[in-house]
Amino acid sequence: MTRSFAIAAGVALTSVLVVVLGGIYIATAGRGGDDFAQCRSTAIADGGADIGGDFTLVDETGATVTSAQVLDQPSLIYFGYTFCPDVCPLDVARNAVATDILEERGVMVKPIFISVDPERDTPQVVDDFTHALHPRMLGLTGSPEQVKAASQAYRTYYKAHEPTPGEEDYYLVDHSTFTYLTLPEHGFVEFFRREMTGEEMADKVQCFVEAS
Repeated sequence: MTRSFAIAAGVALTSVLVVVLGGIYIATAGRGGDDFAQCRSTAIADGGADIGGDFTLVDETGATVTSAQVLDQPSLIYFGYTFCPDVCPLDVARNAVATDILEERGVMVKPIFISVDPERDTPQVVDDFTHALHPRMLGLTGSPEQVKAASQAYRTYYKAHEPTPGEEDYYLVDHSTFTYLTLPEHGFVEFFRREMTGEEMADKVQCFVEAS
C-alpha cells in the first residue's frame, strides 16, 4: 500500500508539474521576446527580420530621398502603380481611411505609395495620384534600379506585361498587394492583406504604435 501510495503521489506530482510548466510554456510560446505579439494578425518568421531595409528613391518634388529620411514616423507603405485600373486605388484609399481614423484618435502615421512602374510614374504623376487620395500621402518613384532595390528589401513582387503594339503606354503591371507597417527604431513590424478594412487596419496599427 505504501509503495502504491508513493507511486500514485509521484504520478500526481508529475501531472501537476506538467500542468504548471505547460501553462508557463503556453503563456510564453510564440512571444520569443516579441514586443508586438499581442498585436499581430499574421505569422512572420523571425518577426520579419528579413523584411525591410534601406532604400533610395525620388519623391514628388524630384528630390532624392533615403528610407532614413522618409520613415521618420509610423508609416504604411504600399507598392503599386498609378495606372492600376482597380486594385491600387482601392488599397491606397483604404490606407488613407486608416490614416484618417488614426489621426482622429491622436495617432499620426504617414501613408506612403511607392511606384513599381518607374517608366510611366514620374514624380509629377505620382504627386497627382497621392494628392488625390490623401493630402499627407508621400509618393515615391525612382530609376528602375532604385525601385527594384526597394521592392527587394520588402520582398515584394512586380512584373510589367508586354505592351500591345501601338498601345505601349497602356500595359498592366502584376504586383504584390500587401501594405507594410514600419515604426521608427523598429523598422518593419507587420503587413496587412488587402481584405482588411480601414478601421481594422487602424486598430492594428494603433496597437503596434502604443506597444512601441
